[in-house]
Amino acid sequence: MIALKITNIKQFMGRLLCSEDFDSFLLEEASVSTYNTFHIDGHLNREFYTSEEWDDKENRPYDFSMWKTIRPICFELIKGNHTPTAFRFVLHLMPTYTESILRGGDTSVSPEQVKAFVLNIKYDGTDLILVTGTAFHTFLMDKTPDALWDRAVRQFLTKKGISFEDLTSKY
Repeated sequence: MIALKITNIKQFMGRLLCSEDFDSFLLEEASVSTYNTFHIDGHLNREFYTSEEWDDKENRPYDFSMWKTIRPICFELIKGNHTPTAFRFVLHLMPTYTESILRGGDTSVSPEQVKAFVLNIKYDGTDLILVTGTAFHTFLMDKTPDALWDRAVRQFLTKKGISFEDLTSKY
């Protein structure tokens, strides 16, 4: 787990909300505080779908909404003349990318053992902080996937030209 402070918030928000840069993520949850506080539960709603639609993994491949479908809604909530007082997004890397993350290091952990590579994005009115996390289906002694995910996030931000300060050693 690492904590990264985004040094150019406006640029980051442009990448998050107005580009496809984060479209390889799913949304677990979002909270945006502007003139109201809006909460979005990214879990797909079983009652909305027919049994056939719910069981068809091709039409519903994930348990969470894809970021690219929720992104325009979040943009509408955030845009305007006033900066939000706060927001928080919990994103999961799409499972189809898990194997490529694990391939980057020497680990015996299989993609099936990884529940999620998580990216928490939190803005408190002043600072925008990213915190990584890894969830497993069971307890594992091997922490290599955590380190691989941390490295992948740093590389992703650097590749996208998003500047950050690593706060990990300060905590």
